[in-house]
Amino acid sequence: MSAWPASVSRRDFLRTGGALIVSFTLSSRAWSASPEPAQNIGKEPMKAPQPPGSLKKSPLLDSWIRIGADDSITVFTGKAELGQGIRTALIQVAAEELVVEPQRIALVTADTGRTANEGYTAGSHSMQDSGTAIYNAAAQVRALLTQLAATRLNVPAESLTVQNGVIKAADGRSVKYGELVSEQTLHVEAQPKSPLKDARTHTLMGKSLPRVDIPGKVTGGVSYVQDLRLPGMVHARIVRPPGYGAQLKQVDVAAAEKMPGVLKVVRNGSYLAVIAEREYQAVTALQALHRSAQWQERAPLPPPQALHQHLRSLPTQDFIDLGDASTPAPTGNVVSASYTRPYQMHASIGPSCAVALYREDMLTVWSHTQGVYPLRNAIAELVKLPPDRVRCIHMEGSGCYGHNGADDAGGDAALLAVAFPNRPVRVQWMREDEHAWEPYGPAMMTTAQAQLDPDGRIAAWHYEVWSNTHSMRPGPAGNLLAGLHIDPPFAPQEPKNMPLPDGGGDRNAVPLYTLPNAVVVNHFIPQMPLRVSALRSLGAYMNVFSLESFMDELAKAAQVDPLEFRLRHMQDSRARTVMMLAADKFGWIRYQRQQGRGRGFSFARYKNSAAYAAVACEVEVDRDSGRVHPVRVVVAVDSGEAVNPDGIRNQIEGGVVQSLSWTMYESVAFDGTRITSRDWSRYPIVRFSNVPDSIEVHIINRQGMPFLGTGEAAQGPASAALANAIADATGARIRDLPLSPARVKAAIGA
Repeated sequence: MSAWPASVSRRDFLRTGGALIVSFTLSSRAWSASPEPAQNIGKEPMKAPQPPGSLKKSPLLDSWIRIGADDSITVFTGKAELGQGIRTALIQVAAEELVVEPQRIALVTADTGRTANEGYTAGSHSMQDSGTAIYNAAAQVRALLTQLAATRLNVPAESLTVQNGVIKAADGRSVKYGELVSEQTLHVEAQPKSPLKDARTHTLMGKSLPRVDIPGKVTGGVSYVQDLRLPGMVHARIVRPPGYGAQLKQVDVAAAEKMPGVLKVVRNGSYLAVIAEREYQAVTALQALHRSAQWQERAPLPPPQALHQHLRSLPTQDFIDLGDASTPAPTGNVVSASYTRPYQMHASIGPSCAVALYREDMLTVWSHTQGVYPLRNAIAELVKLPPDRVRCIHMEGSGCYGHNGADDAGGDAALLAVAFPNRPVRVQWMREDEHAWEPYGPAMMTTAQAQLDPDGRIAAWHYEVWSNTHSMRPGPAGNLLAGLHIDPPFAPQEPKNMPLPDGGGDRNAVPLYTLPNAVVVNHFIPQMPLRVSALRSLGAYMNVFSLESFMDELAKAAQVDPLEFRLRHMQDSRARTVMMLAADKFGWIRYQRQQGRGRGFSFARYKNSAAYAAVACEVEVDRDSGRVHPVRVVVAVDSGEAVNPDGIRNQIEGGVVQSLSWTMYESVAFDGTRITSRDWSRYPIVRFSNVPDSIEVHIINRQGMPFLGTGEAAQGPASAALANAIADATGARIRDLPLSPARVKAAIGA
């Protein structure tokens, strides 16, 4: 990038560029709402149908599609590319319905100056929300342009054909999209119904088109915000406290200000930062400030050896997610188990980064945040600017999936840019910053009890989960790290439970299985000993690990094959199809056990509303060391209509590897005052030598059916399949994460 984008208002943006924005009301009776039925006259008025996906909140089609007088096509999404391949998939759905080559479409992702407010890119909602909006908007644009062409050519609209943005009549006459929109501005709301193409005629959706984000990443292009270099840019580093609650008492600012290249040292309360001409000069000054800084520390952290007992002792807010609280606990032939999860990191490969520029009373921030609009609001409060004077532009970050340090780095850059205006300020976190200060995935505990009847079926079910909140994303400035350290500090937002159907700590706590006399209780813990927020899949990872481990324990108690036991309790036909496909491709029935090896199976539908995923796993266990090697993983997935099968495969493969890393290795370490796992040696993640030898992903493409979120579908099932395979190989059940070599060895020897 050779220059930063000009700071323009949305009105200015829409007014400039020599292009017209396509947005319209469809007047055809075939597309309008049906008249009120006679039997409803005089009754409570029916709610008007709403446009699908994110069109509900941003119904003006100029929020989604722009066609220029030069025949250019720009598509806008409020969702961010996080490595999930969403840019490619959104281009595909737009190109399919507009009937143009994908290369013709320029896609603009989350930018408060240009795109609709779609909140956070989270919860596997990108295709369900934004993909659905663009899909329908594109269909309505195509239909309207076809009608305009029919009027111009004086032929019936149904006699026209469209090919690569050119509308053709049977007599050979044609008109381009750009010629039609150049005559008028069309600015109205989308309709609830769209004239979508027959899914059987799709030529782009369902194909594995090459991902548009890959070339820059493998050729050294500017792909990540970490790569961004703007003219006149300066570099900053933040001096972090040694631990939570530490207060800065004294520091030699004058000495640091005299160091080569140092432009400014910023101190505000316990917030301390240095700005320098060059990056290494900023790092050198950072080290000097660290040496001279004196902090007053306190001991706010719980005893790590008794973490889960401590969490269980804290006050809770209790919610009944399923069943009746008065239902008695299972009795008789009862199987019980408890499971635990430690705090876990996002552990992004590239530490968080942001760039900000404050110029002419306008603050622009480039960030790998998952929510540009919420971050804009938090930054506006932090630096005391009106929100319309802050623009947040998303750029990819090197490693993400959840609320890592991206928003905090954006807050840092904004604060320092206002303190040092007219030049772009780049804030790059150090590895120690990322590991010690990012918001972690919460530690959790679950308990499960079930009664088995004489036929080996579940007769009663009782499940409980204890967890902190899973979302402390910005919104308020107190959710930014800088907001906690400046003087006076901003108060962090009150932690809140995230209700079902999505849920937070109780996401996927309600099984999809048909279970009689079932009770599910969510014990929400407001007090947060460590800083926590959203980590990919939220509570679903732990809940599916627990539920699917427990299903295997119940199958063993009932002396029934684990797959057969699951099928006995599953009525959802799509779930059954996914399970049977995974089992068939794995060779579940034909499996021949080898010494030191075992197999495991697991299933979940993410949030009980998104993609279905079944995972079969084979592991090899070294009984002497406790080391577990995943030999092969087979996954079957149903994501509704598959727009880009290779993109789905990427997500499932990556989700499996990430989940296996969490499950085998990852745990935040701390003492009474500080986080101690501040580097890769003390927070190990899976290495290439221990990824599965093979991962197969089998996709069920449901043409014409709604998109189902895929990005977080594999995390829970992969963890439980691994745990079940270890139990099968060793005869020892491990219920405490991570399933480290030390724990495996101890369990084998127990």
